[in-house]
Amino acid sequence: MKRIAVPERPGWKDEAERLGFGFHTMYGAPYWDETHAYQFTLREIEDDLEDPSQELYGMCLDLVDRAVRDDSLMDKMAIPEKYRSWIRNSWEQQQPSLYGRFDFFYDGSGPAKLLEFNADTPTALYETGFFQWIWLEQQMAAGVLPTDSDQFNSVQDRLIERFAAMFAPGYHIHFASSKDHDEDRATVRYLEDCARQAGLIPHFVAVEEIGLDGEGRFADADSFVIDALFKLYPYEDMLREDYGPYLPDAPIQLLEPPWKAVLSNKAILPLLWQMFPDHPNLLPSYFEGEADEAFLKGPHVRKPFFSREGANITVRGLGSEELSTPGGYGAEGHILQAYAEPPKFGDDYVMIGSWIIGGQASGICLREDKAPVTQDLSRFVPHVILES
Repeated sequence: MKRIAVPERPGWKDEAERLGFGFHTMYGAPYWDETHAYQFTLREIEDDLEDPSQELYGMCLDLVDRAVRDDSLMDKMAIPEKYRSWIRNSWEQQQPSLYGRFDFFYDGSGPAKLLEFNADTPTALYETGFFQWIWLEQQMAAGVLPTDSDQFNSVQDRLIERFAAMFAPGYHIHFASSKDHDEDRATVRYLEDCARQAGLIPHFVAVEEIGLDGEGRFADADSFVIDALFKLYPYEDMLREDYGPYLPDAPIQLLEPPWKAVLSNKAILPLLWQMFPDHPNLLPSYFEGEADEAFLKGPHVRKPFFSREGANITVRGLGSEELSTPGGYGAEGHILQAYAEPPKFGDDYVMIGSWIIGGQASGICLREDKAPVTQDLSRFVPHVILES
């Protein structure tokens, strides 16, 4: 793995605008950055990222099977009691999952270390599956990259296959995100297009405009009943909404399914460590208050059960002062995770996201930042597989 200088494509910003990627630049700073790229060997991709992602996903499913049958674990994970049967039933009914994303630290020299699993509402999907692939094709066509270049990126094909496997042709499916959030809307619009290519009929509805009809069914602003809903809105927030108590009995298929409420919780990190101690891709992790003195004396990271975009992360033990990111999360509880040195190339730290589509490892994305904690404005950088 190495970072290589690559010339930018002429006119790429105009093309991005035309393709709906209007947030390529945010607040005057680049979000999409193609002044360089990350180069991997096929062995690094297959052995160090793809295979571990597949194994970790299987481990996560084992954890769900354990947690939904153990109220003491559900309690420890701060999952509200009144929703536990609903979550358990969705697991026992094998309600299908669409996608998720593992976040790793990896620099090519050792096992990838799992930081967390974005199991419910991960973004950067459009950038990974579509715009990153266009970058590769155009750079090969321009002679900038060799014609035998490749990319670990079957994201779009897998999404289309997954939609086709879950729903019959002509099925109506709603897609929801919050109003006035460009990145979320781009993710949802991309998924709508993938669903359309799978033969489905997508409809967009803003999260704020979803309501209940007189029969307890969820409906959009036009009173169109929602039979299936992809919601880019996390379960921990949904369960707090006024409509939360109606969810368990509503005749609606949700993506992600309710059992993903178990995995979209950083409390899985100490539970995975308990179930699979010393696994090479896991970092030692504990619930706050349960770590021993030896662990606490070493560098470690405090994370809330629920947070987004690197909010409320505290790094301890690296010096006299703690490094913390702002945010409003943490009321439900915290976990402690052993500190892993973030890979650094030049002046930038990098994190790798590994996508799981329909249960299969399907591609990666890379985010860079001058700070060691990846946040919402961290830059997206493309990658390429080359042997030389």
